[in-house]
Amino acid sequence: MQKIDTFFFDLDGTLVDSVPDLATALNQMLSHYQLPTYDEQIIRHWVGNGARVLVERGVSGGAEINHHHMQPEIDAALEKFLFYYRTLKTKSTVLYEGVFDTLHALKDRGYTLVLITNKPSEFIEPILSAFSLSALFSLTIGGDSLPEKKPSALPLLYACEKLHISPSQCVMVGDSKNDILAAKAANIKSIGLTYGYNYGESIATYQPNWVLDNFSDILKLQ
Repeated sequence: MQKIDTFFFDLDGTLVDSVPDLATALNQMLSHYQLPTYDEQIIRHWVGNGARVLVERGVSGGAEINHHHMQPEIDAALEKFLFYYRTLKTKSTVLYEGVFDTLHALKDRGYTLVLITNKPSEFIEPILSAFSLSALFSLTIGGDSLPEKKPSALPLLYACEKLHISPSQCVMVGDSKNDILAAKAANIKSIGLTYGYNYGESIATYQPNWVLDNFSDILKLQ
Protein backbone atom coordinates (compact mmCIF):
# COMPACT_ATOMS: atom_id res chain seq x y z
CA MET A 1 0.00 0.00 0.00
CA GLN A 2 3.07 2.27 0.18
CA LYS A 3 2.53 3.99 -3.17
CA ILE A 4 -1.26 4.23 -2.89
CA ASP A 5 -2.72 7.71 -2.47
CA THR A 6 -6.17 7.29 -4.05
CA PHE A 7 -9.03 4.94 -3.19
CA PHE A 8 -11.75 4.10 -5.73
CA PHE A 9 -14.91 2.80 -4.04
CA ASP A 10 -17.89 0.94 -5.39
CA LEU A 11 -21.22 1.96 -3.80
CA ASP A 12 -23.88 -0.79 -3.65
CA GLY A 13 -22.70 -3.79 -1.63
CA THR A 14 -19.53 -1.94 -0.63
CA LEU A 15 -20.49 1.28 1.17
CA VAL A 16 -24.25 0.78 1.39
CA ASP A 17 -26.70 -2.09 1.44
CA SER A 18 -29.26 -0.75 -1.01
CA VAL A 19 -30.89 -4.10 -1.79
CA PRO A 20 -33.97 -3.53 0.39
CA ASP A 21 -34.91 -0.42 -1.63
CA LEU A 22 -33.87 -1.92 -4.98
CA ALA A 23 -35.94 -5.03 -4.25
CA THR A 24 -38.99 -2.98 -3.26
CA ALA A 25 -38.80 -0.88 -6.43
CA LEU A 26 -38.21 -3.92 -8.64
CA ASN A 27 -41.19 -5.76 -7.12
CA GLN A 28 -43.41 -2.67 -7.46
CA MET A 29 -42.48 -2.54 -11.14
CA LEU A 30 -43.10 -6.28 -11.61
CA SER A 31 -46.49 -6.00 -9.86
CA HIS A 32 -47.39 -3.09 -12.14
CA TYR A 33 -46.89 -5.42 -15.13
CA GLN A 34 -48.58 -8.31 -13.31
CA LEU A 35 -45.35 -10.31 -13.35
CA PRO A 36 -44.13 -12.57 -10.52
CA THR A 37 -42.31 -10.79 -7.68
CA TYR A 38 -39.21 -12.13 -5.92
CA ASP A 39 -37.75 -12.50 -2.48
CA GLU A 40 -35.11 -9.96 -1.46
CA GLN A 41 -32.54 -12.77 -1.11
CA ILE A 42 -33.00 -13.70 -4.78
CA ILE A 43 -32.84 -10.09 -5.97
CA ARG A 44 -29.61 -9.68 -3.97
CA HIS A 45 -27.89 -11.94 -6.52
CA TRP A 46 -29.13 -9.82 -9.44
CA VAL A 47 -27.62 -6.50 -8.31
CA GLY A 48 -24.32 -5.08 -9.56
CA ASN A 49 -24.51 -4.58 -13.31
CA GLY A 50 -26.62 -1.44 -13.25
CA ALA A 51 -30.35 -0.75 -13.29
CA ARG A 52 -31.08 -2.04 -16.78
CA VAL A 53 -29.63 -5.49 -16.15
CA LEU A 54 -31.45 -5.68 -12.81
CA VAL A 55 -34.74 -4.95 -14.60
CA GLU A 56 -33.96 -7.54 -17.31
CA ARG A 57 -33.29 -10.14 -14.63
CA GLY A 58 -36.52 -9.22 -12.83
CA VAL A 59 -38.66 -9.42 -15.94
CA SER A 60 -37.13 -12.75 -16.98
CA GLY A 61 -36.87 -14.28 -13.50
CA GLY A 62 -33.08 -14.21 -13.63
CA ALA A 63 -32.69 -15.71 -17.09
CA GLU A 64 -30.65 -14.02 -19.82
CA ILE A 65 -32.98 -12.51 -22.38
CA ASN A 66 -32.77 -11.62 -26.05
CA HIS A 67 -31.89 -7.94 -25.74
CA HIS A 68 -32.81 -6.87 -29.23
CA HIS A 69 -36.17 -8.55 -29.29
CA MET A 70 -37.18 -7.23 -25.85
CA GLN A 71 -35.76 -3.70 -26.17
CA PRO A 72 -39.00 -1.61 -26.05
CA GLU A 73 -40.49 -3.63 -23.18
CA ILE A 74 -37.30 -3.34 -21.14
CA ASP A 75 -37.07 0.42 -21.85
CA ALA A 76 -40.59 0.87 -20.44
CA ALA A 77 -39.97 -1.43 -17.46
CA LEU A 78 -36.70 0.40 -16.67
CA GLU A 79 -38.48 3.76 -16.63
CA LYS A 80 -41.13 2.34 -14.29
CA PHE A 81 -38.48 0.81 -12.00
CA LEU A 82 -36.55 4.12 -11.82
CA PHE A 83 -39.79 5.96 -11.06
CA TYR A 84 -40.48 3.67 -8.09
CA TYR A 85 -36.86 3.76 -6.94
CA ARG A 86 -36.84 7.58 -6.96
CA THR A 87 -39.92 7.69 -4.73
CA LEU A 88 -38.19 5.53 -2.11
CA LYS A 89 -35.19 7.88 -1.83
CA THR A 90 -33.01 5.95 0.66
CA LYS A 91 -35.74 4.66 2.91
CA SER A 92 -34.29 1.25 3.75
CA THR A 93 -30.75 1.74 2.45
CA VAL A 94 -28.12 1.48 5.20
CA LEU A 95 -24.39 2.12 5.51
CA TYR A 96 -22.35 -0.98 6.23
CA GLU A 97 -20.61 -1.15 9.59
CA GLY A 98 -17.39 0.87 9.79
CA VAL A 99 -17.90 2.74 6.51
CA PHE A 100 -18.51 6.22 7.91
CA ASP A 101 -15.54 6.20 10.31
CA THR A 102 -13.18 4.48 7.87
CA LEU A 103 -13.88 6.89 5.00
CA HIS A 104 -13.37 9.85 7.34
CA ALA A 105 -10.13 8.33 8.66
CA LEU A 106 -8.80 7.79 5.11
CA LYS A 107 -9.67 11.37 4.17
CA ASP A 108 -7.97 12.64 7.36
CA ARG A 109 -4.86 10.66 6.44
CA GLY A 110 -4.73 12.57 3.16
CA TYR A 111 -6.04 9.97 0.72
CA THR A 112 -8.14 11.04 -2.27
CA LEU A 113 -11.50 9.23 -2.38
CA VAL A 114 -13.40 8.50 -5.59
CA LEU A 115 -16.75 6.76 -6.09
CA ILE A 116 -17.12 4.53 -9.17
CA THR A 117 -20.47 2.75 -9.36
CA ASN A 118 -22.63 1.08 -12.02
CA LYS A 119 -25.68 2.73 -10.43
CA PRO A 120 -27.27 5.52 -12.55
CA SER A 121 -25.53 8.76 -11.57
CA GLU A 122 -28.72 10.57 -10.51
CA PHE A 123 -28.90 8.29 -7.43
CA ILE A 124 -25.34 8.87 -6.19
CA GLU A 125 -25.76 12.30 -4.59
CA PRO A 126 -29.02 11.52 -2.70
CA ILE A 127 -27.37 8.45 -1.13
CA LEU A 128 -24.12 10.22 -0.23
CA SER A 129 -26.07 13.17 1.19
CA ALA A 130 -28.32 10.92 3.25
CA PHE A 131 -25.24 9.59 5.05
CA SER A 132 -23.25 12.87 5.10
CA LEU A 133 -20.51 11.48 2.84
CA SER A 134 -20.70 13.88 -0.13
CA ALA A 135 -17.81 16.10 0.96
CA LEU A 136 -15.40 13.15 1.16
CA PHE A 137 -15.38 12.32 -2.55
CA SER A 138 -13.29 14.26 -5.06
CA LEU A 139 -15.04 12.60 -8.01
CA THR A 140 -18.11 10.40 -8.53
CA ILE A 141 -18.78 8.32 -11.65
CA GLY A 142 -22.08 6.52 -12.31
CA GLY A 143 -23.02 3.69 -14.65
CA ASP A 144 -24.31 6.17 -17.23
CA SER A 145 -21.52 8.78 -16.88
CA LEU A 146 -19.34 7.19 -19.58
CA PRO A 147 -19.87 4.95 -22.62
CA GLU A 148 -18.76 1.87 -20.63
CA LYS A 149 -19.15 0.77 -17.02
CA LYS A 150 -17.38 -1.79 -14.84
CA PRO A 151 -16.10 -4.47 -15.58
CA SER A 152 -14.65 -2.17 -18.26
CA ALA A 153 -11.46 -0.40 -17.18
CA LEU A 154 -12.76 2.85 -18.70
CA PRO A 155 -14.32 4.46 -15.57
CA LEU A 156 -11.18 3.73 -13.54
CA LEU A 157 -8.82 5.04 -16.21
CA TYR A 158 -11.04 8.09 -16.71
CA ALA A 159 -10.75 8.84 -12.98
CA CYS A 160 -6.93 8.55 -13.17
CA GLU A 161 -6.86 10.93 -16.11
CA LYS A 162 -9.21 13.41 -14.44
CA LEU A 163 -7.16 13.45 -11.22
CA HIS A 164 -3.79 13.37 -13.03
CA ILE A 165 -2.63 10.24 -11.26
CA SER A 166 -1.23 6.94 -12.47
CA PRO A 167 -3.04 3.59 -12.01
CA SER A 168 -0.17 2.46 -9.73
CA GLN A 169 -1.23 5.08 -7.14
CA CYS A 170 -4.79 3.73 -6.89
CA VAL A 171 -6.65 0.86 -5.30
CA MET A 172 -10.20 -0.22 -6.20
CA VAL A 173 -12.41 -1.33 -3.29
CA GLY A 174 -15.47 -3.40 -4.18
CA ASP A 175 -17.63 -6.41 -3.43
CA SER A 176 -18.27 -7.74 -6.92
CA LYS A 177 -16.35 -9.37 -9.74
CA ASN A 178 -17.11 -6.25 -11.81
CA ASP A 179 -14.90 -4.21 -9.47
CA ILE A 180 -12.02 -6.69 -9.46
CA LEU A 181 -12.14 -7.32 -13.24
CA ALA A 182 -12.23 -3.55 -13.93
CA ALA A 183 -9.24 -3.03 -11.61
CA LYS A 184 -7.23 -5.81 -13.27
CA ALA A 185 -8.06 -4.44 -16.73
CA ALA A 186 -6.87 -0.99 -15.62
CA ASN A 187 -3.76 -2.44 -13.94
CA ILE A 188 -4.95 -1.15 -10.57
CA LYS A 189 -4.66 -3.03 -7.27
CA SER A 190 -7.91 -4.19 -5.71
CA ILE A 191 -9.51 -4.96 -2.36
CA GLY A 192 -12.37 -7.46 -2.42
CA LEU A 193 -14.97 -7.30 0.35
CA THR A 194 -16.69 -10.55 1.24
CA TYR A 195 -20.02 -9.22 2.53
CA GLY A 196 -21.56 -7.60 -0.54
CA TYR A 197 -23.35 -8.81 -3.67
CA ASN A 198 -21.30 -11.10 -5.87
CA TYR A 199 -23.94 -13.32 -7.47
CA GLY A 200 -23.46 -15.96 -4.76
CA GLU A 201 -19.78 -16.45 -5.63
CA SER A 202 -16.82 -15.88 -3.33
CA ILE A 203 -14.98 -12.65 -4.21
CA ALA A 204 -11.66 -14.48 -3.59
CA THR A 205 -12.29 -16.43 -6.81
CA TYR A 206 -11.40 -13.27 -8.75
CA GLN A 207 -8.09 -12.87 -6.91
CA PRO A 208 -8.12 -9.30 -5.66
CA ASN A 209 -4.84 -8.21 -4.05
CA TRP A 210 -6.52 -8.23 -0.63
CA VAL A 211 -9.68 -9.93 0.62
CA LEU A 212 -11.31 -8.30 3.66
CA ASP A 213 -14.34 -9.29 5.73
CA ASN A 214 -14.79 -5.85 7.33
CA PHE A 215 -14.65 -2.43 5.72
CA SER A 216 -12.66 -0.99 8.63
CA ASP A 217 -9.84 -3.50 7.98
CA ILE A 218 -8.80 -1.19 5.11
CA LEU A 219 -7.15 1.01 7.75
CA LYS A 220 -4.92 -1.88 8.85
CA LEU A 221 -3.41 -2.55 5.42
CA GLN A 222 0.29 -1.77 5.15
